[in-house]
Amino acid sequence: MTIVRFPLDRLEQEAFEAGAPAAERLIAGVPKFRTWTFEEASDGKTFAGVWEATPGKWRIVYDEWEYCSILSGISVVTPDGGAPQHLRAGDAFVIQPGFAGTWEVVETTRKLFVVKLP
Repeated sequence: MTIVRFPLDRLEQEAFEAGAPAAERLIAGVPKFRTWTFEEASDGKTFAGVWEATPGKWRIVYDEWEYCSILSGISVVTPDGGAPQHLRAGDAFVIQPGFAGTWEVVETTRKLFVVKLP
């Protein structure tokens, strides 16, 4: 068995993947993403790491299952037809497959994630 640690204390020194929401999903702002992936399971469908986004709002649609734990910042995730979920440091949650709505980053948000693809 192996333990994979996430180097949160030196994250800025680690390589990351830059990204942004797809143009057709963008609602407001010019959000930018940084993703540090520290684990990819041999099944090719499970991975974990740290994700960060700057302020903005975009549409999200999930086919995958994702566990999240907010490390810093403030975001609002709103399901289609549902109440906004205000998320801050210390909040942990799961987004289930079939979720559709919006993700708004109010203050640059950093989260731990574990994703399981279908």
